[in-house]
Amino acid sequence: MTAIAKGSKVLVTGANGYIPMWVVRILLERGYTVRATVRTAGNIGYIKEYFAKLGYGDNKLEFVVVEDIIKEDAFDEAVKGMDGIIHMASPFHHHAKNPQEVISPAVQGTIGVLKSAYKNGTNVKRIVVTSSTASIHGTLEPHKFTELDWNTHSPSIIEEQGEKSNPIYIYLASKTLAERAAWEFVGKVKAEVNWDLAVINPTYVFGPPIHDLKSVTSLNTSLAMWYGSIFPEVPKTKEELTQSLTWVDVRDVALTHVFALEIPEAGGERFIASAESFIWQDWLDALNTLQTNPLPSHAIAKGFPELSAGEKTYDVVYETTKAHDVLGVKWTSMADSGRDTLAEFAKRGW
Repeated sequence: MTAIAKGSKVLVTGANGYIPMWVVRILLERGYTVRATVRTAGNIGYIKEYFAKLGYGDNKLEFVVVEDIIKEDAFDEAVKGMDGIIHMASPFHHHAKNPQEVISPAVQGTIGVLKSAYKNGTNVKRIVVTSSTASIHGTLEPHKFTELDWNTHSPSIIEEQGEKSNPIYIYLASKTLAERAAWEFVGKVKAEVNWDLAVINPTYVFGPPIHDLKSVTSLNTSLAMWYGSIFPEVPKTKEELTQSLTWVDVRDVALTHVFALEIPEAGGERFIASAESFIWQDWLDALNTLQTNPLPSHAIAKGFPELSAGEKTYDVVYETTKAHDVLGVKWTSMADSGRDTLAEFAKRGW
């Protein structure tokens, strides 16, 4: 299908979040008009003021309050008149006690947007949904994952253990179930609609925040983990610094969403957004190469530089050729991402 043209109208759900704020910014910078959904009117002020300072007024950015994304018709009005939709509103935390605390809003919120587009999205040409590599990483064995992989392990654990499930598995399962439900719904209605679906699967997301944060204690889950790993206030053990994960810069994730909206060949595809695998010592090494510390109030931990000597084995590796070849994405380096993040923290007085 034909993707949307620059200058079109785009709906962004959950617009006050870490990644969505960057998506809104990039869309505005590329000439789009944005309709942003938030859960409460209280979230509008900061977003409006932030983008007004960048020169984007009410003629380019409007807001809709969607209090409960689980409601069947929650997005019916929001999708009207939109040419594209980027659905990002979904919970991300690891402390749910009941699986449905996370699974219901993830699944029903995603399906709700698609249903509203089915009913009222007359002009919609492309819908991009934020999923996660959590819906891909489906084995505990060393493996190079691609977009063909699916996480079947976590949903099976939730089915077996119910409320006794580890909160991490609850989150992982929520992403798998939400994405599966999205593709199944689109498969049923594709002959009746003028739009198609693309899905972005980011790994852990780090990088400079531009959303509303009162202090470091209100950092989102992934960025809080990053913050807690690079400063020496709570020294990390060698075992902690060799924890193997994968990461991507928030600005790169935002760009993959926008490119997936614009590029015709992205329709019907899912894209892994992952810059590289790492151990935490890699981050300390990269940040210690900076000529000056952008956040002089905080010393950067040295860790154990000897951990970087020799060949390292990463537990999880993602193949990102598709994002590069189809979307043309280039990943930000650790040093650049870390420098910009520390500079943003300094700007906020942290």
